[in-house]
Amino acid sequence: MQIAGFGVEAWLNEHEREATTDISQSSVSALTMAEVTALDGQDGQQFYQQLNQMRLDYGWIEGSPEFKRLVSGLYERVPAENVLQTNGATGANQLAIYSLIEPGDHVIALYPTYQQLYDIPKSLGATVDYWHIRETHNWMPDIDELKSLIRPNTKMILLNNAMNPTGGLLDRKMLEAVVAVAQSVGAYVLADEVYEPLDGTPFTSIADVYDRGIAINSLSKTYSAPGLRIGWTATSDTKIADIFRKYRDYTMISGGVFNDQLAVLILQHRTEILARNRQIVSRNLKLLTDWVATQSRVSLIAPHGISVSCIKLDVPLTDEQFCLNLLRDTGVLLVPGSRFAIPGHARLGYCTDTTTLKRGLRLLGDYLKQFDRD
Repeated sequence: MQIAGFGVEAWLNEHEREATTDISQSSVSALTMAEVTALDGQDGQQFYQQLNQMRLDYGWIEGSPEFKRLVSGLYERVPAENVLQTNGATGANQLAIYSLIEPGDHVIALYPTYQQLYDIPKSLGATVDYWHIRETHNWMPDIDELKSLIRPNTKMILLNNAMNPTGGLLDRKMLEAVVAVAQSVGAYVLADEVYEPLDGTPFTSIADVYDRGIAINSLSKTYSAPGLRIGWTATSDTKIADIFRKYRDYTMISGGVFNDQLAVLILQHRTEILARNRQIVSRNLKLLTDWVATQSRVSLIAPHGISVSCIKLDVPLTDEQFCLNLLRDTGVLLVPGSRFAIPGHARLGYCTDTTTLKRGLRLLGDYLKQFDRD
C-alpha cells in the first residue's frame, strides 16, 4: 500500500516542540486533568475513587454503556448501540473508510480539507475526485460541481464539516443538497464533524439527515481533550454499525478503562465545558480579527466559530519558507498552508490560551514589518 506523507502531522511532529509560542494547534485550549476531574464537584475525589476500584482489564470493548448513551444523546437519530468508540477521530475515519472502500471504488472528497479523507481512499485503490472549496466563495464548495462529479458507481462522499483549516461550514440546506446527490446513486456520506461551531451557528450532523450518513467526532477539538484520544463513529443504520464492528476487531480492542471513564465525565459535563470554550472562541476570535484589520500583509475569511483559522499571507516567500523563518527567528509556530494544499496561507490556531495568542500575534505582526522595508 502506498500513501502520501501526512502534511500537517509531519510538520507538527518535526516542529511543535521547537516553538516557544505555539499558535498552530487545532483544539480549543486543552483542559488540565485537575480541571476535568473537578467537574465531579468533589475536587476529583469521586473520579479517583471510582478509578482506584477499576481493574486494568480491557474494559468495555465498544465504549461503556454510559459513554454510548451520552454520545447517542448528541444526535437525533443515532441509537446508543450504533456508537462505536475509537482512537480519536483519526481512528474513526480510518475505521469507516477501511470498512467500506475497496479497490476500484469511486469516491468524492471535499478538497482541500483534512488529508485523511482523500489519501486513505487513494491508498486503498479507490479513484478520488475532488469537490473543491474556493476562497473566492468564502471557502465554500459549489453543489453543481458535486453533481457533475457523481457517478452511478460512486461509493462515498467524504466531508470535513466544519472544515480544517479554513473554518467553512456546510449548513443544513447544503447538507440536504449533498444527501440528495448521494441518494441518487446510493452513496454513503461520511462527515468528520470534530469542529462543531462554538459561536451559536446552527449545526446539523450528517447522521441526523441521512440513513447512510456516517458522523465522525471526538473529544479533541470542541471538548478540549486531544490527549484523551477518544472518538467515535455514529450512524442511524445498524447495518453500517455492524460492518464497522467487524473491521474494528482488526484495528482496535478498547479505548481503555481510564480514558473511557474520563470521557464519560467530560460528556456528563459538556454544558460547562462548552460554556468555557465559547468564551475562549468569542474572546480570541475578536483578538484575531481586530489584529488582522491592522495588518497590511494578512487577510482572513473568518471561521464559523471553530478553533482554527486560515490566514492569507502577502509575503515574497513561499508559505513554508516563511513559517520556517518565523519559527527560527521568533519561536512562533504556524502551519504552512501548503501542508493543506492551500499555498500562500497558514493555519493559525487562535483558540490557544489568550496570553499565548496575544504574544503570538504581536510577534507575527512585528516580523511581517520587515517586508514593508524591502
